[in-house]
Amino acid sequence: MAGTTPQDTTQNSMASLDAPIGRPGGGRQGSSGVSGLLHRRPILLLAFAFAVMADPVSSVAYAVEAALRALHGDLALLVPTMALVLCIIALVIVNYQQLVARYPTGGGASAAAGDAFGDGWAFIPIGALVVDFVLTIAISVSAGASAVIAYFPALAPWRLVLALVLVLVVGGITWFGHLGRLFFALMTLAFIAVAAAVLVFGIAAAPHPGGTLTSTPGHASVLAVALAFPVAMALATGVEAPSSAIAQLGHLDDDGRRQFGRVTLWLTLGIVGTITLGLALEAHRLRIGIPHHDSTQIAELARVAAPGGLFAAFQLVTALLLLSAASSSFQAGPGLLKALARRPAPGGGHTGILPSLVGRTNVHHTPFWGVALFTAVSAAVVAAAGGHDQELVLFYAVSVFLSFLAGLLAMAKFAHQEGRTGHVLLNVAGAAVVTFTLVINLARGLPLVSLAAALIIAAVLHRAWVRAGRPGGVRDLASHAEASEA
Repeated sequence: MAGTTPQDTTQNSMASLDAPIGRPGGGRQGSSGVSGLLHRRPILLLAFAFAVMADPVSSVAYAVEAALRALHGDLALLVPTMALVLCIIALVIVNYQQLVARYPTGGGASAAAGDAFGDGWAFIPIGALVVDFVLTIAISVSAGASAVIAYFPALAPWRLVLALVLVLVVGGITWFGHLGRLFFALMTLAFIAVAAAVLVFGIAAAPHPGGTLTSTPGHASVLAVALAFPVAMALATGVEAPSSAIAQLGHLDDDGRRQFGRVTLWLTLGIVGTITLGLALEAHRLRIGIPHHDSTQIAELARVAAPGGLFAAFQLVTALLLLSAASSSFQAGPGLLKALARRPAPGGGHTGILPSLVGRTNVHHTPFWGVALFTAVSAAVVAAAGGHDQELVLFYAVSVFLSFLAGLLAMAKFAHQEGRTGHVLLNVAGAAVVTFTLVINLARGLPLVSLAAALIIAAVLHRAWVRAGRPGGVRDLASHAEASEA
């Protein structure tokens, strides 16, 4: 075409691909263009969904074992405990559907808390997010090290060194730019496929009792389950991610983002729930108890259930998925700090509340000082836990549930103001369950460190915000950070 350069043609083509269905310019004229878009949208949805669910799917690597440890090795109570965990996650997801509907451009709990109670309250879920990102990195690389050691036991004396090296490797990869949704989606799909194969082979496997097994969980059955399920709620970490991650879908309209968010929430529950219950049921049937300190429960299950080659593949994809989850937080955490950093405003002056240092990026658009900070803090947490993922599970569930609580209370307030009695009851029920989970975990003592860290970070950010003159837009920081990643 006259007057059109190859670059212009490429840009126009990309704009056409990014235009949402149902909007003018959403494709070429004619049925073939519409058909192409209709075929692309499901692929985009799957890529988005499987990338976002990398964190909760990877949590099955340690959450089921954490529940069994809390039950003192009583396999008879493992399945009901994990079923209860999944019921609670379903309740949270039902509530978060409302949040996605209300905030189709993203924002999650921080947007809801800021709208409901004032901008200053948005810092509580933001502080919880920062702690969650650090713990996701720490527990994921530690669990990744455990997966490697379960296959190569000779590396056991080097557990801490291996975990610290993995922190540096994943942080170093992030330094050179983020890997993108497609990579995370592929890792999630690979784990799901191999885990399904292990479960299928396990159906025909003979029981092979191993590890610590008891029939005395330390309390009456109902009480034992009630005390154990909060520990396993680490499985819920990441289920809220679609409510913020939909901000990355700027080429879709509000209805499209709502659809993607809702489908991803339920798809996550279906996949995580199926794998979790499958592992718990097979652990019970094959008599796989609490493993020795150089292995993991799911590794021992795969060792008994699957042939040697499949066992090796399972350990490999487990480690890669866990490192993908760590990489995702290595992107999200520094990205959030970048959104908080001071920078020149279009109309003059500055915006942001943190030193501009944390917002500086390299040629790969990576906020390198933020990556360095998260690397250092995560490495310190890994070192404090000795590279053992099970030492971090209790801390992990606290920070994300603080964010859940803020979002649910905000939604309850909105529902009350709008006279939606059914929604109020649903939101209050969700908030009550989340509060119970928090209280039980905090009563164990050490997890108070997670709560204190989240609240201290929130207080520091709030003070910086006040000193900066209380600039607006705080409630939208999470969505801005996600959108910038896109």
